[in-house]
Amino acid sequence: MPSLTFLGAAGTVTGSKHLIDTGTHRVLVDCGLFQGLKELRLRNWQPLPLPAGSIDAIILTHAHLDHCGYLPRLVAQGFKGRVFCTAGTRDLCSLVLPDSAHIQEEDARDANRYRYSKHQPALPLYTSVDAERALMQLQPVGYNRPVPVVPGLEVEFINAGHLLGSAYARVRLSGKTILFGGDLGRYGRPVLPDPSPVDSADVLLLESTYGDRVHPVDDNGERLAGIVRSVADRGGKLIIPAFAIGRVEEVLYWLKTLEEQKRIPTLPVFVDSPMASRALQFYTQHADELDPDVRPEGRRVSAFATRRMSIVASAQQSIELVASRQPAIVIASSGMATGGRVLFHLQATLSNPANAVLFVGFQAAGTRGRSLLDGASTVRIKGRDVSVAATIDHLDSMSAHADRDEIFRWLSGFTAPPQMTYLVHGEPTALAALKSRIATEIGWPVQIAEYQHRVEV
Repeated sequence: MPSLTFLGAAGTVTGSKHLIDTGTHRVLVDCGLFQGLKELRLRNWQPLPLPAGSIDAIILTHAHLDHCGYLPRLVAQGFKGRVFCTAGTRDLCSLVLPDSAHIQEEDARDANRYRYSKHQPALPLYTSVDAERALMQLQPVGYNRPVPVVPGLEVEFINAGHLLGSAYARVRLSGKTILFGGDLGRYGRPVLPDPSPVDSADVLLLESTYGDRVHPVDDNGERLAGIVRSVADRGGKLIIPAFAIGRVEEVLYWLKTLEEQKRIPTLPVFVDSPMASRALQFYTQHADELDPDVRPEGRRVSAFATRRMSIVASAQQSIELVASRQPAIVIASSGMATGGRVLFHLQATLSNPANAVLFVGFQAAGTRGRSLLDGASTVRIKGRDVSVAATIDHLDSMSAHADRDEIFRWLSGFTAPPQMTYLVHGEPTALAALKSRIATEIGWPVQIAEYQHRVEV
């Protein structure tokens, strides 16, 4: 009997990994990093409960690190199979995996240089060589085209509207359909199309990141405009930690829109992320997958460019920007302030009340982003405690994850309930709330996935 084992995103948001065992072959759906709490991050260093070399293939739903970022580690451990994904996911992985490896190596070097690690020497989780090897194993597949993965198992990618290249993975095995939802996108948002409807599945894995709440009603960018105006009036800097792929594009879209409507002053906007600037090019190349309202139509990245936008390319330019006291908007990764260039901007700006930090996505428990949103008076960055006097803001309206009502809107497209729905990719309160509502309002069989729990499918 085929089985499914939850190796990540079970009882937590990150680390998505779901293992299908057909009885003769093993296929891993998603290969994500755990992020946030230390107890979760330590799982990245622990071996999987099966040899990496025994996995025959991997299916990726999209290119966010919590879904693809463990892949180089698995390759280093001996995984040699193909990694099936969409072309957009392949392109974005070519940015995020080498960048993740670079951050891993940089953090290890800094820990050794400044001796703030308990490990001597501190080692990276994986290297740039591991990341490049992983990229060579990616197998791009078009949307809505079933392809064989291993004997008796095929996958079809369906656009999820969450990120360029994002998909649900519809797996057919032994006469049954298992729908791996990945991350579910939102309705009526700029840049990406609405999530595609699905009418049936025997087994459904459903994300629940925002399963206990509803995003604020769309205010046509007014809250963002108010934050920008306030920082400009104080002569400060606005630092926006943003996921380099996906979120940067929406932030730029809104800044451009507000600027054109003269609802905010024209400020210098710096995109301090080489990866984000390259991702903009990929969004242009895949314009047919974007929402029709924002398709660049041959205008290259100008579809997202404000009047005074600059791409910060070199490390030296980034250092100079960190040191500058010029009022400006700085967009830098990572989105949860766990690494990358944004850390240097936070070090330089958090202690000044004229400045502000704006988070535009979900902040997992245990991350610096969550600590700042929870009102921390100090945060530790690169081994130093930094006091917090800057204004800390959060815009849930830019989240790329469906909220509770949007999840139910998507579920309403099913013509019959799945035999079982497993809730994944959520924190305990969100999981419990979504399970209760599904059970009471639509009466579907539903369970919360448990870490390393195996079920027959």
